[in-house]
Amino acid sequence: MIPAVTLNNGANMPILGLGTWRADPGKVTEAVKVAISAGYRHIDGAYVYQNEEEVGAGIHTMIDQGVVKRDDLFIVSKLWCCFHLPSLVRKACEKTLRDLKLDYVDLYLMHFPMGTKPGDELFPLDQDGQVISDDSNFLDTWKAMEELVDAGLVKAIGISNFNKDQTEAILNMPGLKYKPATNQIECHPYLIQEKLISYSHSKGISVTAYSPLGSPDRPWASSEEPSLLEEPKIKAIANKYNKTAAQVLIRFHIQRNVIVIAKSVTPHRIKENFQVFDFALSEDDMKVMLSLNKNWRGFPLEWASKHKDFPLNSEY
Repeated sequence: MIPAVTLNNGANMPILGLGTWRADPGKVTEAVKVAISAGYRHIDGAYVYQNEEEVGAGIHTMIDQGVVKRDDLFIVSKLWCCFHLPSLVRKACEKTLRDLKLDYVDLYLMHFPMGTKPGDELFPLDQDGQVISDDSNFLDTWKAMEELVDAGLVKAIGISNFNKDQTEAILNMPGLKYKPATNQIECHPYLIQEKLISYSHSKGISVTAYSPLGSPDRPWASSEEPSLLEEPKIKAIANKYNKTAAQVLIRFHIQRNVIVIAKSVTPHRIKENFQVFDFALSEDDMKVMLSLNKNWRGFPLEWASKHKDFPLNSEY
């Protein structure tokens, strides 16, 4: 059994999940099948990844083959920014469920706090390359997401890329029905998120780390950037345990009780990324990894830096 984090709705969320961002449709069905065969039970997806039909096909193949039951799986999706107006929230969720061919998802996240102009464009930009706001308020969006829980379409709701003040705004909402179950944020040894993690945990909100390896395949990555997988201190720790740098980077989160999403479409890497439960990093090695923090972001979200709900201007 893969270790799990108990969410504030009582559900157990497997601490390691397969990420599906930038997993192209031709490869993601196979990736999901390989992952479930290797023992993964948590699959992280989103509307904006534009591959939910293929993710669903992989899930259903495994269910049909009797490898898993639906109840064994923990499936996550996310509400995209152009569906923040309350009248659009349920339709967006239903589209995801149709694509996945599922009756419910285990966790549905608000992908970003910023609402953007509704329509077919995923990133509606103005002439300055800034995303166009829909003038929505994410508290109203949250209320509409609470209705999805009551309707049985989602078991839990959460947030992603929210800062402390934005999280607090939800927690302090008059008539709040459901607290966020998790906040999914960029996190790795170059961005250790100490304060946001400790704040979230103190409020009973779990944290999920995306980009644990620094997302080296981001389309906007440049060769001058620091590379976690090539970081000498991480490679030295990996050698010591006879593990890969990726395995050490994934294990880092598990030991902080942070849920972690590792993305790959390469079968041997998907399996390798899961081999992280047979060793533990020493306290000293954890300290070394934490000391690498430089508040470096692979996802600076420049496209929304002028949006009223841009989350990255505050300290955490």
